[in-house]
Amino acid sequence: MNTEYPLLDQINIPADLRQLDKSQLTQAADELRAYLIEQVSQSGGHFGSGLGTVELTVALHYVFQTPHDRIVWDVGHQAYPHKILTGRKNRLTTIKQKGGLAPFPKRTESEYDTFGVGHSSTSIGAALGMSLGSQITGTEREVVAVIGDGAMTAGMAYEALNHGGELDTNMLVVLNENEMSISPNVGALSRMLIKIVSGRTYNRMREKSKRIMRRGSWLWKFMSRWEEHTKGMFVPNTLFEELGFHHLGPIDGHDVNQLVATLEVAKEIKGPKLLHIITKKGKGYKPAEEDPIKYHAVGKFNPSEGIQSKNKPSTPSYTEVFGQWLCDMARIDKNLVGITPAMREGSGLVEFSKLFPKRYFDVGIAEQHAVTLAAGMACEGAKPVVAIYSSFLQRAYDQLIHDVAIQNLDVLFAIDRGGVVGPDGATHAGNLDLSFLRCVPNMTIMAPANENECRQMLYTGYQHAGPVAVRYPRGKGPGSAILPKMQALTIGQAERVRKGAKVVAILSFGALLSEAMLVAEELDATLINMRFIKPIDRKMIEKIARTHSHIVTIEDNVIQGGAGSFVNEILHALKITSPVLNLGLPDSFQDHGSREELLDEAGLSTDKMLLTINNFIKQQKGSKVYSI
Repeated sequence: MNTEYPLLDQINIPADLRQLDKSQLTQAADELRAYLIEQVSQSGGHFGSGLGTVELTVALHYVFQTPHDRIVWDVGHQAYPHKILTGRKNRLTTIKQKGGLAPFPKRTESEYDTFGVGHSSTSIGAALGMSLGSQITGTEREVVAVIGDGAMTAGMAYEALNHGGELDTNMLVVLNENEMSISPNVGALSRMLIKIVSGRTYNRMREKSKRIMRRGSWLWKFMSRWEEHTKGMFVPNTLFEELGFHHLGPIDGHDVNQLVATLEVAKEIKGPKLLHIITKKGKGYKPAEEDPIKYHAVGKFNPSEGIQSKNKPSTPSYTEVFGQWLCDMARIDKNLVGITPAMREGSGLVEFSKLFPKRYFDVGIAEQHAVTLAAGMACEGAKPVVAIYSSFLQRAYDQLIHDVAIQNLDVLFAIDRGGVVGPDGATHAGNLDLSFLRCVPNMTIMAPANENECRQMLYTGYQHAGPVAVRYPRGKGPGSAILPKMQALTIGQAERVRKGAKVVAILSFGALLSEAMLVAEELDATLINMRFIKPIDRKMIEKIARTHSHIVTIEDNVIQGGAGSFVNEILHALKITSPVLNLGLPDSFQDHGSREELLDEAGLSTDKMLLTINNFIKQQKGSKVYSI
């Protein structure tokens, strides 16, 4: 550790923090923020959210007896300061790297990480469950849920509030209002929370009155009744109180002494409580304060210079291909609408939102609503395109089935981050989508092998009647030329890209076609770009099976229920007994690491696929289907 952190050097666990005098907490917070800037600038990672929760993190660990008392962080973007104070400060530069710290709280990493997170709006429900679980087991402990970064825009948070307000638990919800998620917060609830800031006058008067009154006295009872009738003069909405939560705040979330004092008061209040604090995303680092979107998650950078603009690479990412296609298609069809659950930047809708603001809908962190909204639009003849991450679509699976697929509505799902995602770990991996989509009737599913194919598949899906999913990976493709002209592909038709000897035929689904080509050339194998997972090209599969002695399927999806499994089902139905090797992602949740590292770990690097296929040809005995 550097000598410039005299207090932070002494803090290895929260118990050390609690040895400090209250007068030292401001300095401790300042050192924590400086250390966070120094370390994340060296490693990259989530940045702006953690800068905004420095004082809150110090105050929570100072007031509560962690790890016995539980702190549940929502999403986890805000938890880097928490990791520093809970025994992991010397490993912070390993965050998001294979074998290093996880990017989000993770139960197996630390006893202070009480609940594993990554997706938003789970904290209140989890904290309520912990509070009830502690009551059932006879353990007295405080439980705190910290929710912010736009997570209050999701219905799941309000389901938990609605339930928790009627129960006799001492759970505390800390609402960290910073007006941001990754993109700026949207919706009426967000506007309400901002307006509540104007209620500070009311809260100051309320707390001063309580200090001069004796609980239970006639004056206390009178003032309590007066409070019910006059609160609307100062606070425009009493939603949380109506739900049964004792509402404290709003207070300054960057005043560590006020936070400590308020949290100590909150500990003494029985029943469910909600503390509303106001913070600034990126606090203490001016570039992040001025551009919180840019500094939400960062690569390595020089803190004295900030993030420097780089020359735009010649090869666009799949996300950029989608964004350009969406704008091009919107110019052709005035009925096209774009929908995103709070992922404008990540899903490539920035340009579309500027060019077509009346046809752009950011619904907040509300994936279920995004899908049903699209279904409703489709009922009236609009052409909705839902831009969503693969792992986030999991949260709207019921709506995809119940509201879109059963009614066979024209909704195009542009599914980003399919397959191996990498540094964000298991919570963001898109390794299940082919399996959970394939079993849904009426769905058409495509997986492009390159950038141009992605563009043409999006156009194909848009022209098709019924629900369609185009699933593509994070990052860049192999660099294929993108044809500006859009032409619909024949639904369910695969493409032979290499004719080889009749020993091995490789059926490749999606983004691993380039790696599969290297393998095919080494083995002199036939290579098929399958393109469609559903409907699958049954004629091609039968033809290949009858002309080749071995079949290999490759996909960046779990093998169970995936595209390779579909091939096995077809061969079984045809009573074809050709030996089949299914290559795909494992039946386990992979930890964080680079995409290349995780593909290699799964046996999907070129070298490992070659080795496995050669062994398969040499050693295959008994069962005719092999999966790794």
